[in-house]
Amino acid sequence: MHRIIAAALAATSCVAAAQAQDIAPPAASRPTGPILTLDRAVALAGGSSPAGEAAQADIKAAQAARTVAGLRPNPSVAIQVENIAGTGVYGGFDQAETMVGVSVPIELGGKRSARIASADAQTGRATLMAAIAQADIRLQVTQFYIEAVAAEQRLATAQDQLRIARDAAHAARIRVLAGRASPLEEQRADVTRINAEAGVERAERLVEVARANLARRIGQPLAGPLDMTVLDYLPASNDGGARSMGSLGTLALAAADADLAVADAGVRLARAQRVPDITVGPGVRRLEATNDTAAVFSLSVPLPFFNSGRAAVDEAIAQRQRADAMRRMTALDAEQAIEEAQAEAANAATTARMASGPALAAAQEAARIARIGYREGKFGQLDLLDAERTLAETRLAAIDALAAYQNARARLERLTAPAPAQGD
Repeated sequence: MHRIIAAALAATSCVAAAQAQDIAPPAASRPTGPILTLDRAVALAGGSSPAGEAAQADIKAAQAARTVAGLRPNPSVAIQVENIAGTGVYGGFDQAETMVGVSVPIELGGKRSARIASADAQTGRATLMAAIAQADIRLQVTQFYIEAVAAEQRLATAQDQLRIARDAAHAARIRVLAGRASPLEEQRADVTRINAEAGVERAERLVEVARANLARRIGQPLAGPLDMTVLDYLPASNDGGARSMGSLGTLALAAADADLAVADAGVRLARAQRVPDITVGPGVRRLEATNDTAAVFSLSVPLPFFNSGRAAVDEAIAQRQRADAMRRMTALDAEQAIEEAQAEAANAATTARMASGPALAAAQEAARIARIGYREGKFGQLDLLDAERTLAETRLAAIDALAAYQNARARLERLTAPAPAQGD
């Protein structure tokens, strides 16, 4: 009678422990408090990221350069005293001639407007670089966030496997004591329990690393739990992202356009610099000997004998040609990268649907059958352990596939991110 009761308890323990896997694994222990959503994490990272601060500093520098570009050249004051400290009648100051004049540079050739256009192009480029920095921050934070959520889900699965392994080891011990199983069955169950404990330790460390990486990226500790549903979204099976998304209007192409605009402004400025400026200098001369005054007017024009500015124009034209070639190359590379990212996202979505759908359902059904068969004595312990291991691996594969899809979608969104409209 004792052996019959022990065997019944063992079978009941195994079935109850195994049936728990048909239910979603419990969430791993996480901090309590408000949920830190992905959008909130991105906003926090944007406010504390060195890359974002550097981009904003570039904008301020470009705006200051625009102010400088609009300024006109400063006039200068010249004081000149002649016919002093010489010999004869020029030994003192009696024959001194003092002139006070103002020199006013006058820019010709549209230099000021060319400088302003170049500064405006640099400001537009700096603004675009700030948008690119924010898009990169969003991608990085999204990847760290997804990895942290996936790590916590893997930990939850590992903890559930440990609980089942402990229950199975306890059940095997009872079966051995009841004489219904060999000691080898207990040893196998104990090995499974030890491996499950090691798996939980590894998963816990990975969770700590993932959360620390995310906290470091957003610039503050993670005080609350993460949104564990971030991996759940999957597109419909007929919406694999196969539709074509061109590079037109994306950040990558806009950056190339900005570089081309800067180069165009550089050509215009170089051509304007070839036109010589003039300097006019009205002034007053006082003659000490007669105590008379006279007006003085000077005009200065540089002679471009040695440096005509042609080489600078050639350099600017070459840089403009390079910028144009880089723009065309960027367009080709962006198109290719977008198509590859679309295919990657579509394939990841297909894998995730299979792993979290039919494959997981099949693994759950196989484990259910193995539990029933083990309870009724039709299957051995190895069959049950194999089915449980397959179910755990399938669950982990589903988590990995869902995370891979979310990462692929984030990369595709980064590649197709639209450029900000002018004035934003």
